Amino acid sequence: MSYRLLRPLVFLADPERAHGWGLEALRRLERLESGRLHKASALAPLLASLRGGAADLPPEAPVELLGLRFPNRVGLAAGFDKNATCVDGLGALGFGFVEVGTVTPRPQPGQAKPRVFRLPSAEALINRMGFPNEGAARAAERLRHRQYRGIVGVNIGKNADTPLDRATDDYLACLDTVHAVADYVAVNISSPNTAGLRDLQEADRLAPMLDALLERRAELAKTNGREVPLLVKIAPDLTEPAIAAIVGLIQRSGLDGVIATNSTVSRQYVGGLEHANEAGGLSGAPLRHLSLHVVRQLRQRLGPAFPIIGVGGINSPQAALEMRVAGADLVQLYTALVYEGPRIVTELRRALAPPPTAPAIAAY
Repeated sequence: MSYRLLRPLVFLADPERAHGWGLEALRRLERLESGRLHKASALAPLLASLRGGAADLPPEAPVELLGLRFPNRVGLAAGFDKNATCVDGLGALGFGFVEVGTVTPRPQPGQAKPRVFRLPSAEALINRMGFPNEGAARAAERLRHRQYRGIVGVNIGKNADTPLDRATDDYLACLDTVHAVADYVAVNISSPNTAGLRDLQEADRLAPMLDALLERRAELAKTNGREVPLLVKIAPDLTEPAIAAIVGLIQRSGLDGVIATNSTVSRQYVGGLEHANEAGGLSGAPLRHLSLHVVRQLRQRLGPAFPIIGVGGINSPQAALEMRVAGADLVQLYTALVYEGPRIVTELRRALAPPPTAPAIAAY
């Protein structure tokens, strides 16, 4: 049975409840992959069908980036597995890297429900989750026991009740907690669902925060004996001067990479649709044009070698290739899993694994 046949039934449920079902299915997949669930289980053929097509993937050369070795270019964006509860199951779907979180120093419930809304005709979601999570320490403990051998990033943020002038303390606390278990750390300053968070993208706030994080990372590298790349995740709604200012800070600070982009507050492509006026960040297909625009600007300003992870509206092989051509070294998805199902991972891997004789994709 394919996901497309299951999707109408899934969409009868509240989006957040359906997401919970998906996480539980992934935990079952983990047990299946590890042998803890019998291979003859009725779940086995269903999961194999959902993953579909992975057996005939062309050879994929690992991607060397950020001092890390990514098995393939397709990753899962933060927000799907907030608490790192099913990293092994996600790895079994074929992702080359998984980004968990956003985690905060202290557990928090997030905003009131309902807080996730589907816009099916646009293949989009609006969410105002507000970083609900069990805290950085719980996620770190789970990551210590993962079996997945791909790359795991941890996306960090501040607690909702932490004032902006103390935000750096929260990011430092998260970095302290996850440094030993993360392959990279992404600093989330761009979610529209925590009041004031996007103000941290302003140069006068961002500069001292990055300086503090990079200084702490150097201290942790000595303590833990490992270097952990530090990236920043930015919004798709930044003006060109704001992007230029962030690029200047990235270059001055020595930050390792950038993730572009988070969800958008724009409703440019969904006006008039049911739920379009709900507060929160819009993700999915309508985000693609904004994200591509930001990635192109980043690549042009940062040059050909600086690591960029592109995310936003990647729901097809063509969309993934467009993001690569715009300048992204790696791509991430989230909303596409809701609309296309796990098979999309295999489709994107196939699209981004050119034949050995094919020329490299132009960066921009």
